[in-house]
Amino acid sequence: MSINILIVDDEQSIADLIEVYLRNEGFIVYKFYNGQDAFRCVESEQLELAILDVMLPDIDGFTLCQKIREKHNFPVIMLTAKEEEIDKITGLTLGADDYITKPFRPLELVARVKAQLRRFTKYNSAVPNQEEHLIAFSGLVLDMKTHECTLNEKRLSLTPTEFSILWVLCSNLGRVVSSEELFHEVWGDKYFTNSNNTVMVHIRHLREKMRDSAEHPKYIKTVWGVGYKIEE
Repeated sequence: MSINILIVDDEQSIADLIEVYLRNEGFIVYKFYNGQDAFRCVESEQLELAILDVMLPDIDGFTLCQKIREKHNFPVIMLTAKEEEIDKITGLTLGADDYITKPFRPLELVARVKAQLRRFTKYNSAVPNQEEHLIAFSGLVLDMKTHECTLNEKRLSLTPTEFSILWVLCSNLGRVVSSEELFHEVWGDKYFTNSNNTVMVHIRHLREKMRDSAEHPKYIKTVWGVGYKIEE
């Protein structure tokens, strides 16, 4: 099965380098140097993942990510030349699944791409047994087959990462899932100190969409110094 990946970076040398490494792994690559052309590709092609540079000559990567999330739920990895944490948080809040800071090692980016694809496939694949692909309690319903989540019969527009986090927490109903365990399960990557910030941003955004309070949560509860849990 062919996997189509979008690359958008106005630095041609970087875009070309990423393309070489991804093509060597057997991926089909759609490469662009500006956001407008990239967005037309998003609208016309079946994509499985997008790599977006934050700084683009026309529309920035954050805006492009936001436009993608209006209709699509495939993984998005942001590229940023900045070290500021706010840029990373902004990207995650707008629907990005991961970020990587320039300069980066191409093999590390390839590893991130594969991890996102593994996670996306895992939480979107059809499961024969109906009971295994549905979780329902307290007005919350998650369907792994359709990758849809409803709360009190209203559909929540979740990114793949947000859906995966909620699925993991609901699958461990009543048990505390540590930030490290959650990161490893959802991102499939090694846990580092700043990985906790990534988890926190996604949890916060998930709560906002669920209209859940961090101070008086109905669903996602923080167990300080340990992790998160959902109780029925």
